[in-house]
Amino acid sequence: MAGRKRAASRSHATSATASGPSRPTRSSARRSVVPDIYREMLVEADAQSNTISSERPLKRRRPGQRNEQLLKKSNPPEATPKTEDADDEDEDDVQFEDVPPPTATVQTVYRDSEEEDDDEMQFEDVDFSFPPSNLDATEDGNQDLELNFSARTIESPRKAVDRRKPISKAEKDRRIEIHKTHLLCLLAHVARRNRWCNDEAIQDTLRTLLTKKMVTYLNPGTHLSQFGRANSLKEGLQQVGTMYKTKYQITERGIRRALWAENEEHLQNYSLPDDAESTLEKSDFLKAAESLSGSRDVGAQLYCALLRSAGVEARLVCSLQPLGFTSGGPPLGKPPKAKGKLSLAERYAQQQKIDNPLDSPAESSSSIHRRLGHPNATAFHVPPIPISLSSREAPPTPKKIRESPYPIYWVEVLDEAHQKWQPADPLVTNSFWKPQKMEPPSTDRENCMTYVVAFEADGTAKDVTRRYAKAYNAKTRKMRIESVEATGERWWRKALHAFSRGYSTDLDQIENNELTALELREPMPRNIADFKDHPVYVLERHLRRNEVLVPGASSSGTVGPGSTGPLEKIYRRKDVRIARSREKWYRMGRQVLPNEIPVKFLPKRAKPKADSLDDDGDDDPSEPNGTPIYTYDQTVQFKHPPVVNGRVPKNRFKNIDLYVPSMVPEGGAYVADELGARAAFILGVDYAPALTGFHFKGRQGTAVLHGVVVAAEYEEAVRAVIDGLKDQAAEMEQQRRTREVLKAWRLFLMNLRVRQRIWADVDSEGEANAQTPMDLDNGKAVAHEQESEDEAQQSDDSSEDEAGGFMVDDDYAGGFMVD
Repeated sequence: MAGRKRAASRSHATSATASGPSRPTRSSARRSVVPDIYREMLVEADAQSNTISSERPLKRRRPGQRNEQLLKKSNPPEATPKTEDADDEDEDDVQFEDVPPPTATVQTVYRDSEEEDDDEMQFEDVDFSFPPSNLDATEDGNQDLELNFSARTIESPRKAVDRRKPISKAEKDRRIEIHKTHLLCLLAHVARRNRWCNDEAIQDTLRTLLTKKMVTYLNPGTHLSQFGRANSLKEGLQQVGTMYKTKYQITERGIRRALWAENEEHLQNYSLPDDAESTLEKSDFLKAAESLSGSRDVGAQLYCALLRSAGVEARLVCSLQPLGFTSGGPPLGKPPKAKGKLSLAERYAQQQKIDNPLDSPAESSSSIHRRLGHPNATAFHVPPIPISLSSREAPPTPKKIRESPYPIYWVEVLDEAHQKWQPADPLVTNSFWKPQKMEPPSTDRENCMTYVVAFEADGTAKDVTRRYAKAYNAKTRKMRIESVEATGERWWRKALHAFSRGYSTDLDQIENNELTALELREPMPRNIADFKDHPVYVLERHLRRNEVLVPGASSSGTVGPGSTGPLEKIYRRKDVRIARSREKWYRMGRQVLPNEIPVKFLPKRAKPKADSLDDDGDDDPSEPNGTPIYTYDQTVQFKHPPVVNGRVPKNRFKNIDLYVPSMVPEGGAYVADELGARAAFILGVDYAPALTGFHFKGRQGTAVLHGVVVAAEYEEAVRAVIDGLKDQAAEMEQQRRTREVLKAWRLFLMNLRVRQRIWADVDSEGEANAQTPMDLDNGKAVAHEQESEDEAQQSDDSSEDEAGGFMVDDDYAGGFMVD
């Protein structure tokens, strides 16, 4: 109905404007009744249908709404002759003009995905300021509308995602070395603080805080039951912890997680915070014990000293915070900029001082006079009230220290009744016997639990990370040195060996069994990322190129990426086997059995690695499907042909492959010495140089020959000749050194004789005055001339040799003739 009404109105308005002043009709009378707002809308609709505007289309106006600015009216179109049928149609359609127009339709746009940028949804910002060139052309109103967003896209490109680049292998190796060095420094730091806790002066200072009742609870008698002794110790720890927490004040910041800087420029102006820990020496530690104030790390250390002073066997536990070796950790961030403007709190405090100044007595009296309504009130003198400024000034509030809600230092106490170490932390978590409260979440920026080391009173250190980490194998182990290096576990044991007592006690064995049981009871990971490099479980997607599952491996469960994703089977790590190519097995001293089917074909790499010794780097051009690989069960030990009649088997290069000791042929012996080939040649026995490996430089490898393989019956003779050659070489070296020493002494003695003859008739004082730098230079020149002549003639030391450029007499030496 609305569309029919609009069409009729448009035709009616056109005929009315074209006829001009004419006789009134019934239809014109009815048109006069139409409100002016409707007429304006009809004229605007007619003008917009014949004009192409580059501006954005306006919303439809409601009947009671006026435009703030009227659009310019276009010239009316030429009139067309009107027939009676058209008049009748107008008369029939006029009855719908009082119908209210329909409400405007609200345009709704939905985002296709959550990752879509907000800039793409802002259609209102499209630039339509440039009008089209064909304004006078008449186009069809039903033509499709085309919007071009290319210009807008060029002006405001999509913001690039700031993704962190992965570190290179050289950078990772450097970070691993820094990680190790930082670990050793942190271990030395904790060991030093542990020795401070044993200081008698510090323990005597802290012992005064304990009451007799507390000491009795902390040291239960042996007459109590197992439960009674454990309960007494726990009750004493709670009493001591409550007392210690009320008296100790945290005024400084302790250790926090070490982070890598994204750019070296961020470290140029880096400085420690003002509230950093100031306890550096034992004297500072003693002052902190007397004042009971400092960082919460010092508080935990003093708490350990307090328990040791009461006779409790306590260990100082520290969660080491070394620099990580991965690129996934949080960055250090940019250094804070200098404050150019006041903060919001400072500006608010300054505004309060301006709005509420201290009123003077004169101002206060005048304000009182104004409030009094009596005419003679101005003659009343208000006594001045003294105002003390000190009472108005608020006491300075201590600066709040924001740290991780999880501790770095805490204490472990030995429960002798159950032979177990139990944690105690009265300052941060205020917990006892609850090891699960010590591990921070992965989102904690200032605390990361990777290495937890406990130090006893005698200086013994033990790694107790498995007691506190909830997912040691799934998460924590990936951030430790054991997961990044094959020898990482051995290195960590060697680092802790410096803090071991040298033997294992019964309590140590009980604790080792407890930690092993905790590791075995760790539940299965619940997400796919934690299965990567897991020591117990594995997914098929995480298998390396040279890893396969044993035939018939049973799954231990299933896991999926989400509620709708496909489920994947979980296998045990013990069911995974390493497969290698034929060449790799041969270099390990094994050969593949004949007619064995490969368990897998490795696809060829686009860019092969430089080291061809890799398991998947031996690409055979004759294999179109890739490199076949085999498991250990498909191989046997390789054996060379035996040595027969003293003849050693050789390959086409006249040597023998000897990658492992098991490849020595039967009846032969391997002599690992560089002089083996020479010794065998001197004896005239058959031998074969041993090829022990290859030295690769790029893709090209050079054979490394070391030692020889001879018959077993010639081994002793070859080794004897080698010893003789070594003795002969040592003797020749000794003779050469002797000649050099004698030559040096001969030159020294000749110089002394020359000097003696020159100053023979001069006393010591004259000699000291006459000796100048020029004389010294001349002496050096004479000595140099003598040395050159000795090298030219190569003569022995005799009375007829020349020395210093002079003729030597039989009775004298020094180059002078005898009178």
